[in-house]
Amino acid sequence: MSFRKWSKWVLFSIFILVVASFPAQSCTDIVVGKNASADGSVITSHTADGAFYDARVRTIPGKKHPAGTKADVFWNIIMEEDYEPKKIGEIPQVEETYTYFHVGYPFMNEHGVAIGETTVGQKDELKTFRPDAKAIMTIEQLEVFALQRAKTAREAIKVIGELGEKYGFLPSCGSEGECLTITDSEEAWIFEIRSTGMMWTPESGKPGAVWVAQRVPDDCVVVVPNMSRIREVDINDTANFIASKDYMQPAIDLGWYDPASGKPFIWQLAYSPLTGNDDWSLSSMWIRNRLYTIYSQLDPTREWDPYAETMSYPFAIKPQKKLSVQDVMTFLRSHMEGTPFDMSAEAAWLVPEGDKMVKSPLATPFVTNNLRTLLKIPYNRPVAKWDCAYSFVSQARSGYPAPVRTVLWFGYDNPHTTCYVPIYSGVLETLGSWRVFDRNAFSLGSAQWAFILADDLVNHRYQEAIQDLVKIRTPLEEAFFKELADIDEKALDLAKNDPAAAQEYVTEYTQSCMKKAEKAWWDLNWQLISAYNNNKKK
Repeated sequence: MSFRKWSKWVLFSIFILVVASFPAQSCTDIVVGKNASADGSVITSHTADGAFYDARVRTIPGKKHPAGTKADVFWNIIMEEDYEPKKIGEIPQVEETYTYFHVGYPFMNEHGVAIGETTVGQKDELKTFRPDAKAIMTIEQLEVFALQRAKTAREAIKVIGELGEKYGFLPSCGSEGECLTITDSEEAWIFEIRSTGMMWTPESGKPGAVWVAQRVPDDCVVVVPNMSRIREVDINDTANFIASKDYMQPAIDLGWYDPASGKPFIWQLAYSPLTGNDDWSLSSMWIRNRLYTIYSQLDPTREWDPYAETMSYPFAIKPQKKLSVQDVMTFLRSHMEGTPFDMSAEAAWLVPEGDKMVKSPLATPFVTNNLRTLLKIPYNRPVAKWDCAYSFVSQARSGYPAPVRTVLWFGYDNPHTTCYVPIYSGVLETLGSWRVFDRNAFSLGSAQWAFILADDLVNHRYQEAIQDLVKIRTPLEEAFFKELADIDEKALDLAKNDPAAAQEYVTEYTQSCMKKAEKAWWDLNWQLISAYNNNKKK
């Protein structure tokens, strides 16, 4: 081995040790097939569980491009404005790009394609990192290109897969692999991608990524809580599987799979860390508890073990009842109530009242590190996280024209304390206060601050304050859902003769919902400050 290669491996080993010392930032996706949803829509969802993720919701207009134009490739588009994107490459631009919605993980385009993201573990030998890596395609950059170039989920998979192979997949969440939940109005897909190690170069003649995609059965639900969900791949079943040409090759080369063994190739086992101290291993408890919490509610007739191995859960499950968008929101808001993992149910929260012990009004499922240490409360990772940047639930509806095809319900900060507002796929621009945020400077002009503050205030006296929040949120969200049918009808009528007018109409409506939610949350903040200052209810 040359000194240069040896040096890279030394640096890589140090990098792995450093990354392993940081707590995992993690996301949860729930995907619902069209025959498993209450209204026939295809649903995906996502929680961006890291306070640093860019949550400013902006539309990036589509445009026509002259022949020979290049598209820039960036590192660091995932972060909020404190971290400037850095150009690390460029690729040929296509003739036309579509309008898409930009956040940390871009999530929807004008044609109603929606994408959720969740990081998944990959074995050390596959890991790749800057600045020495020759790979340049992060998952968020691949999402940008997919949304700019695809009208369907299958087209998005093709774009991401081809660009990942040609230019190399570059991890941006630690050094891990990625999973995307990609939907259009007819189909939902689980797409997984892995990098191919530090030694890959574009000149090697080998693909810079391996990937597979599996279709979600129409009558099923799939939950992806930061773990690989795809197992056996039937490449001949083109209706349900798509994969890179050499998706098995790295596993063969590294001795993780022997084609002569007669055993099937299991994608999940081949490329995921199985056990150990790795936060991203298949045995991690913070993955198991989310699987248990959601699957046990999807099918309560089955007996589920809270501590069962993650690989014992099926890829997809047929729910006992069809799920609405509101049902998926409820899952995202879960702090694992009724399970062994609810931190608000710990005995440490019990205080004497007369001759009995009662739960303290300070008891919260969102316990800070210092408070957990003080009260000796073990950590259990809930579905909803207090440091979530944003979350969404999208519903893509068959038979609808592009401006109204998909409605994406977006919420800032902790899903448990947010209010979801509808964003139509045809929206031209979001409300100005939803496009600005500076974490270093509190501002009444930023909607994101309204939701961050409310979550913090509620958590100071959770048992009482969460009830105040729900009293405001429930009628507001119910009104949004009730209005949707009338908004759809009016927009559909406009779209028949004037699609541009339909876009203007849904833009005005989305902005009005944003304005209502933002005002309601600022009012809630002033109410909470008045009611619970000095940690004592007035």
